[in-house]
Amino acid sequence: MKFYNTLTRKMEDFVPEDPCRVRMYVCGPTVYDYAHIGNFRPMVVFDTLNRLLRHEFGQKSVIYARNITDIDDKIINQAIETNTTIDVITERTIAAFHDDLGALNVLAPDHEPRCTEYVEPMVAMIEELIEGGFAYAADGHALFDIHSYEKYGKLSKRSLDDMRAGARVEVAPYKRDPGDFVLWKPSNDQQPGWDSPWGRGRPGWHIECSAMSKSCLGETFDIHGGGLDLIFPHHENEIAQSCCANDTEVMARHWMHNGYLTVDGEKMSKSLGNFFTVKQLRDEDWSGEVIRFSLLSAHYRQPLDFSRDKMREMKTQLDRWYGFLKEAGDVSGGQVDERVIAALSDDLNTPQAIAVLHELTARPADLKASATMLG
Repeated sequence: MKFYNTLTRKMEDFVPEDPCRVRMYVCGPTVYDYAHIGNFRPMVVFDTLNRLLRHEFGQKSVIYARNITDIDDKIINQAIETNTTIDVITERTIAAFHDDLGALNVLAPDHEPRCTEYVEPMVAMIEELIEGGFAYAADGHALFDIHSYEKYGKLSKRSLDDMRAGARVEVAPYKRDPGDFVLWKPSNDQQPGWDSPWGRGRPGWHIECSAMSKSCLGETFDIHGGGLDLIFPHHENEIAQSCCANDTEVMARHWMHNGYLTVDGEKMSKSLGNFFTVKQLRDEDWSGEVIRFSLLSAHYRQPLDFSRDKMREMKTQLDRWYGFLKEAGDVSGGQVDERVIAALSDDLNTPQAIAVLHELTARPADLKASATMLG
């Protein structure tokens, strides 16, 4: 089994630290509004990896954690704009997210930590960073000192100057360096807040995943996944915080990132307005199965141009397979074709796995069994 490791920029054999306890963490959604289809690509990609790992190492030997970010300024702003409460926003959005995941046949993770449930570990980790000289308190904030970690930039392969130039960093008088990032920030009376050594406030985005992954999986684990856009600053900052707080060389041993979804060659994003939601597509009577198949039609590290034409193509393929299964009658007792496993074990090559499925139409039972690896 080989996967591309973003940390080393090369294909590497995947050998878990403990084959009886394979651990994977994937960054989940910020629940302020319906997630667009691009947000669901990592959900589907890493669900497929989860299925592969469980097939190879055993159902009970994999521990998969995928978080929910329910503390964020976007959520606060959405509540203000819609004249409602944060709890209403988050609960409604989480319910919609779970409903869409169900339609896409994404398996539930072993752990789905919510940030609001892990504030205490976040505060404890920040205290450890300050005590170790990696962070400092200033003006009600706690900030990570990027100069304190000599390996800062090792994931994104950027210099400090490049990161400052390319990042949307807040220039503030309480920062020692504009690139220092927030671990804790103050809250006013209208914002959610928790007591801390630095005053009433709330955690920054990056510390959330460091604390939750440690709580669910330990100080180090096997795979950390997410979208390409999270490499910097989010995952870069996670590594710095976790390695410094835990005194470890690594946070995760393998880093895997899926490529962007595009529309007419342009990255899909809410800011550009060129996006679909799963709910929108389902309201148009596209099945979750067709949407999932479309998301797996390209290699996960490559960009995927998503369109209704792509979904029509995928629906035609699925209908063809269902036609074969219907003609065959009883298709129980099939085996997963080893070529499907080989394709997925080669950096999760779903297009190659799909090609093998096309060859299995003469063996309907094996076609049905093998298709379960893709959900």
